[in-house]
This record gives sequence, C-alpha cells and structure tokens, in this order.
Amino acid sequence: MDQERIGKFIAECRKIKKITQSELAERLGVTDRSVSNWENGKNMPDLSLFKPLCEELAITINELLSGEKINRDNYQEKLEENIINTIDYTNKKIEQKNKWIGLILFFFGILVSLFGLMAFHPDTHACSFSLIIGMIFSTIGFYKLVKTKSYIKNIICFVFFFIGYMGAILFFDYIGVAYNKRPPIFSTTITTIDDTIYYDTFFYDVVRCNKNEKKETFKIIKNQKQDEETILNICK
Repeated sequence: MDQERIGKFIAECRKIKKITQSELAERLGVTDRSVSNWENGKNMPDLSLFKPLCEELAITINELLSGEKINRDNYQEKLEENIINTIDYTNKKIEQKNKWIGLILFFFGILVSLFGLMAFHPDTHACSFSLIIGMIFSTIGFYKLVKTKSYIKNIICFVFFFIGYMGAILFFDYIGVAYNKRPPIFSTTITTIDDTIYYDTFFYDVVRCNKNEKKETFKIIKNQKQDEETILNICK
C-alpha cells in the first residue's frame, strides 16, 4: 500500500471537489492535521473513515487504495490486489501497536522493580512483591517485543528472559547482602533469636548478627536448615 500515492490522490480529489482541508476534516470529524498527514503520505485514514471519505471525494474504496482512478477492465484485478494490501497493512499496524505496548510494559516493569528496591526495606513483603510484579510486566513486554510466528521460539524466549531476569535480581540481591550489608530480599523463612536474625533463602542463608548495632554484620552461609545454637555460634 503506497501511502504517498494515496495521499496525493486524496489531495487531488479534494481539490477537484473544491473542498479545503478544514472542510473535509470537519465533515469527517477529524482534525485538519489528520487530513494534512494523509495527503503528505505520513498516515493513512482509519479504516472506519474509508467509506465516508470516498463518499465526500466521489470515488470508490478500490480507487482510494489504488491511489488512482480505475477503469472497468482493471477493476477486479485492482480490487483483489487492494484486499491483500489492506490485510497486510492492518497486520503490520497491529504488530506495530503490540511492539509499542511491549516496550511500555518492559520499561514499566523495570521502573516498578527499581521503585520497590528504593522505596521499601529489603526484608519487607512490599519490596519482594514489587520486584515480582515488575518482573512479570517486563517479561510480558519482552514477549510482545520478540513475538514471532513460531510458538516454540516464543516460549523459549519467554522462559529464557524470565530466568535471566530472575537470575539478575537474585545476583544483585546477593551483592547487596555481601557488600552493602543489608537483608536479603527473598527469604522463605525468617527466624529471630534475641539480636540475631536468620534468613533462609532459596540458594543461600544469611545470619544477621547484632541487629541495628554499630558492629552489625551479615554472614552468608550454606543453604541448609540451622538450629538456634548453631546460628548463635556463627555470630560469636
């Protein structure tokens, strides 16, 4: 579908009918800028405007999509060609729209994750909940961005991105515990013994010694269930 050719044809037909861009826009319920964009080949009229536009310009939809007047001999051939082009154009518009939605969801998810990290304390449910919600949004957005005709490829991309995103979060969480001296974000259980806190996570455990004191420390240990005596001995 040649947008530039169609735009010139719209302008030509409009001038033949002695209608200004403003008048045409008013009759169709759109802005002057919309009509100008059509005629400059920047945009196409919405599908719902094809019929009223053609009525105003005294042309057929087939002629509109062809960007020229059509004689009877070529009418059927042009009609079939334009149907195919219209379907292709519509599919591309839908695909483009999905890409934009995907992009918005992807970055929105990242912003939600960053907000959760900055706004909430690491060992609160609000922080982990924000990260999970952000990860879900970003994963859906990524899926829309890379979506192909192959169902298997889509699933593989989806799974790899989800695992990668989750892995990145867990990695930075580990770095935060090891170097920034803060509690882990994802803990399956939290055990408090006096001024000592034991965090049981999926891949490692953390013992927080001397909670909220100047000599507070975070010690990372193997991921195995510890009894109270062992936990207290780790802090000695």
